[in-house]
Amino acid sequence: MSATACALAPARSRRLSVSDAFLDQVRAFAAFGCPTEVFDDAGIPYFVNEFWTAGQRQAHPIHEVSYRACFKPQLPEFFIARLTAPGDAVHDPFMGRGTTPVQAALMGRQPFGNDINPLAVLLTRPRLAPPPLAAIAARLAEVPWQQDSETRDDLLAFYHPDTLRQLTALRAWLAARAPLDDPAPDPVDDWIRMVALNRLSGHSPGFFSVRTMPPNQAVSVSGQLRLNAKAGASPPPRDVAALILKKSRGLLARGAPPAHPPGRLLAGDAAASPALADGSVALVVTSPPFLDIVQYAADNWLRCWFAGIDPEAVPIAMHRGESAWTAMIRAVLTEQARLLRPGGHVAFEVGEVRGGRVLLERLVWQAAAGLPYDRLGVIVNRQDFTKTAHCWGVANNLRGTNTNRIVLLRRLSTPPAATGTEATTVR
Repeated sequence: MSATACALAPARSRRLSVSDAFLDQVRAFAAFGCPTEVFDDAGIPYFVNEFWTAGQRQAHPIHEVSYRACFKPQLPEFFIARLTAPGDAVHDPFMGRGTTPVQAALMGRQPFGNDINPLAVLLTRPRLAPPPLAAIAARLAEVPWQQDSETRDDLLAFYHPDTLRQLTALRAWLAARAPLDDPAPDPVDDWIRMVALNRLSGHSPGFFSVRTMPPNQAVSVSGQLRLNAKAGASPPPRDVAALILKKSRGLLARGAPPAHPPGRLLAGDAAASPALADGSVALVVTSPPFLDIVQYAADNWLRCWFAGIDPEAVPIAMHRGESAWTAMIRAVLTEQARLLRPGGHVAFEVGEVRGGRVLLERLVWQAAAGLPYDRLGVIVNRQDFTKTAHCWGVANNLRGTNTNRIVLLRRLSTPPAATGTEATTVR
């Protein structure tokens, strides 16, 4: 060993210790009665087990905000608990409903998040520092619920006329009090808007709408009219204020997140977060859009209407080919390498798509080649059926995203040595 290598050895050993200890825990994990299966496939180490429960509503109730294609809070919790300390910054560049930042706040970490859709900030920000229930109730009493506002008659496919009048009054009131370009709106107004966004459409009397699709997306007006006709249903009247207060009680049933460092939430490209400092992040836990599987603009059109967001102006890319998707992931990983401190980690969750013919973790593995990461392996959380999987007709562990597949990377202090394999495609 050279003198330079000897001099670097103690520091490298220290940097590796967290990851080595974590992988030892993964290998020895048996909390649900099964040993971890460890094997190598296409040169990638795999660790397969049930690492967190597949049960519904097992996490803190403040996570109970519906959003399509979101992972369970137990996923970021698993990595945050083992790879960070209180006060560390945890980031999600594709935060969606904000599962990672909210879980980070619940665990006393500093929550960072980003998403190209500004709707994500509206869904996440209020839950990092919720107002008290009494303040929410008092503010709801101030809303001019019967005020005439501009209405959309096509939305009567979803709402009773009186319900739609309440919603349009609330929408106009919030637009004046908490405009989208206000980076620090009143926290009570911010909370009310967040809850309203999540009660717009769903399958039970707890939502403002007639019965519709599962509460993580909105069908089209024509689609809802067909559902109404098939069910012989018409939109019932709802008390919007009462439902917002009821949902607020549920979200806050176990209290608010404890004291934690102030968070930072951004709306922009996951590959460019200049507002976040170099080396400021200890852990990235994220899940990107899966090729062309989820139609985010179409799913969120109703929420965008209520929030005043033009979905056509949100540059959500649909990467229909593997090469384009891999290039996007490489750009995102390059930016995360800038944000991560040496020894920090990326837990990059993906699923199987196109009937299992495309294993996205292999594309992520390829995208990370040549970047300043040590590629540690792929952790596969094997789980049983979930309610969401049943709703979508997803076979257990056979198709869709019912199996979490997490590529684990560690940030190096220096770029890896060139191997000549950076452009190799893993299939």
